[in-house]
Amino acid sequence: MNIQDRIDDVDALRGFALLGILLVNSMAFASAFYGLEIADPAFAGTTDSAVHLVVALFFEMKFYLLFSFLFGYSFTLQMRSAEKSGEAFVPRLLRRQAGLWLIGIAHAVLLFHGDILTTYAVLGIVLLMLRNRSDSALLRLARWLVIVVAIAWGALGIVATLEPTPLDRPAILAAAEAAELAFGGDWQAIIAQHLAELSSVWVILGLLQAPCALAMFLLGLVAGRQKMLARPQENQRLFRRLVRSGLWIGLPGAVIYAYASVEWIDSPLAITGLAVGLITGPFLTGAYVGGVMLFFGTSIGQHLRNLLAPAGRMALSNYLMQSLILAFIFHGYGLGLIGQASPLATALTSLGIFTAQLFLSRWWMARFAYGPLEWILRFITIWRAPQWRKPVEAR
Repeated sequence: MNIQDRIDDVDALRGFALLGILLVNSMAFASAFYGLEIADPAFAGTTDSAVHLVVALFFEMKFYLLFSFLFGYSFTLQMRSAEKSGEAFVPRLLRRQAGLWLIGIAHAVLLFHGDILTTYAVLGIVLLMLRNRSDSALLRLARWLVIVVAIAWGALGIVATLEPTPLDRPAILAAAEAAELAFGGDWQAIIAQHLAELSSVWVILGLLQAPCALAMFLLGLVAGRQKMLARPQENQRLFRRLVRSGLWIGLPGAVIYAYASVEWIDSPLAITGLAVGLITGPFLTGAYVGGVMLFFGTSIGQHLRNLLAPAGRMALSNYLMQSLILAFIFHGYGLGLIGQASPLATALTSLGIFTAQLFLSRWWMARFAYGPLEWILRFITIWRAPQWRKPVEAR
């Protein structure tokens, strides 16, 4: 996308999404028990549970949806950019998705097996094929994607509750111990562990994250067509409706999901709570969009938007930078603190990283037209070197 096509509110929302992504991912880096069916026995205190509850309540299952919505919205900006340049959109998009996939593979193997970029790269092709559908057709498809996935996981939760399988705690503890040992080791051990965990991560991505992300892609595509975020003054009523829906539907569902995932982590009820989170998560994500957009319209909100927007303009670079810093902190080739930092310390570290990224992004974007990885992806997309430094008059 050309720098002239940027929308500050979209970039700021993307910067806001980076914070939620970081908080969730940091928990996965910090503990080998993240995603397993039992809590980390080293951090089972009241404060630890409270931090996990807050992260699950406000961030898990919501901020990757926000990122996905913005991906779909930016898809329309990419289309307009190609149209302005007089170039065919499909070849550009295919090159972009290929570049995104390659970056995602490197990220998943070297830094974080929970990478989302490869999923986005594949789903972007699906979005390309659906781009000419009507708004009503896209909205229906998005709705059914979320409903079907939630029903499927809800049915699984009911079956697991009616016919529970005894939890093999020794096996889970052994798996966590082996993962912690691997992540505390050298490059070879860490990469081997990433590759081993990718085999199970793909199942979760395919049966949970991918359908919901695609649904948000579609919602973002419709919103982008209607220029919802480019015309905030015309959409005040919509934003307020999104906030109300989030408070009445999304927030109660998030409470159920958070309580089930933390307090009932070793129970089949956790799966049922996940199903509730899946069906209600988009409502809370919508409330974030509406609430933040309304806040950006205030004088204080404008300052926050100006602070977040540079980080959002180089979101890809910041996303991988977050993984690089967290890998250094928790993996063996760095400080090797996996299993040693409490959830509270991890969350505070994440806030410190994000704060530093805000100021670094502002410094960088005042001088350069693109973030480092954005420049590479732009090069792949248009197949020629884009401008690197920002023109003096634009600074």
